[in-house]
Amino acid sequence: MPDPLAPEARLCLDLALTVRHDGHGGVADDLSDTGGLTAWVRDHPEVVPDAGRWVAGEGDLTAVRELRAAVRALFAHAVRPAEPSPADAARLLPVPDALARLNDAAARTPTVPVLRWEDGAEPTARRHAPGGAEDLAATLAQAAIAFLTGPDRQRLRACHAPRCVRYFLKEHPRQEWCKPSCGNRARVARHHERHRSTV
Repeated sequence: MPDPLAPEARLCLDLALTVRHDGHGGVADDLSDTGGLTAWVRDHPEVVPDAGRWVAGEGDLTAVRELRAAVRALFAHAVRPAEPSPADAARLLPVPDALARLNDAAARTPTVPVLRWEDGAEPTARRHAPGGAEDLAATLAQAAIAFLTGPDRQRLRACHAPRCVRYFLKEHPRQEWCKPSCGNRARVARHHERHRSTV
């Protein structure tokens, strides 16, 4: 069984998964406006201080969407030689551009490691901006760098079930899809394709 998912990996995957299938054959974007980004940050309170009261501005939205495009391009690069997510296949940033965008975002806020050690728990380290001036895009970019340079990257896959656009971490050797419903859709599609070719 793989090690538990590192917080950086979860945050990076959650950012990438804000692009998803809309249920009608298209792709939905959970970060299509500042309200969507505000809701996403509030669902991820570890991202910024006082996340429950944080409100996204247009600059935040642009920076995070640009960062997400870089992350998804680097995810596509990481899963090679397999195909990228169908949502990205036609509009991937070139890898050098994605790397530059990610590194530029990470540099927006210099951080230092801070050790936390609650009674009865294991010690954890978190990156922290001195003076509390944390930048959302910088925090997310630093999490993406930690993920892409860590061991979880080796388990990264693109789900190729019909209509799915997600990336996921492979949990066991036979896993092919991000979730059981995608596996069911893929099996049904294969069955229909076989039936059609024999008729």
